[in-house]
Amino acid sequence: MIESHQGLNLIMIESHRDGFTMDFLQAIILGLIEGVTEFLPISSTGHMIVASQWMSLPQTDENKAFEVIIQLAAILAVVANYREKFSLTYIDLWMKVSLAFIPIGAVGLLFHKQIKAMFTVEVVAPMFIIGGIIFLIIEYLHRNKTYPVQRVEDLSYKQALWIGIAQVCALIPGTSRAGASIVGALLVGLSRKASAEFSFLLALPVMLAASGFDLLKHYQDSNNSNWLVLGVGFGVAFLSAWLVMRWFIRFLEHFTFVAFGVYRIIFGALLLWMIAS
Repeated sequence: MIESHQGLNLIMIESHRDGFTMDFLQAIILGLIEGVTEFLPISSTGHMIVASQWMSLPQTDENKAFEVIIQLAAILAVVANYREKFSLTYIDLWMKVSLAFIPIGAVGLLFHKQIKAMFTVEVVAPMFIIGGIIFLIIEYLHRNKTYPVQRVEDLSYKQALWIGIAQVCALIPGTSRAGASIVGALLVGLSRKASAEFSFLLALPVMLAASGFDLLKHYQDSNNSNWLVLGVGFGVAFLSAWLVMRWFIRFLEHFTFVAFGVYRIIFGALLLWMIAS
């Protein structure tokens, strides 16, 4: 155990020499958090903020570049799970995805500085609770509802636009991009499974735009990074995201979003307690 701890310290020291302030264990933890939470309605951004503060990781340019890399891994997981939809046969579906992306793309571009300023635990905690309450209310009101859209391919352009408008709420850290788009999809008539799948596909343009924007700002910083640490984080994020997406769809075939609502409320309350103490 002592030897293992010393080894981690040596890795950390070496990473600091390279200008990179992250060790292998931290890379694994952050990669796992990104992969597990990105496509669940529990806010990956909120968990990443909390984890970074818990591990006392400074918001250096190199660490920001790492976050971009693991987001790209999550994007690749979507492609891997839905590779059959990347053909001209599904051009209509991708047009709807593109339409749903426009609201958050426009608002995010115009107000990205103000949005970044909200990346604090004080903002994340109440948004976790609010989002959890919304899920519980929706599941209560829809407990006996039959959803008219059972397949993601069958949603209309109007429904896609409303889902995109709902997704704008996710620009507030702790809200959850997946959560906001899923709530919007449920409200316009998509089944739980179809809502989750459209949220997965909608993640592609949203995450590509966000990651591309950050990559332009931090691509030079990746040159100062420990590429082995980056590779570990990327691999963990990809594998965990790929597995979670497949599990999530199977889960929704038998259960509701109530468990996620309860989790959000408990996690948000815990964060508020930690802030207060």
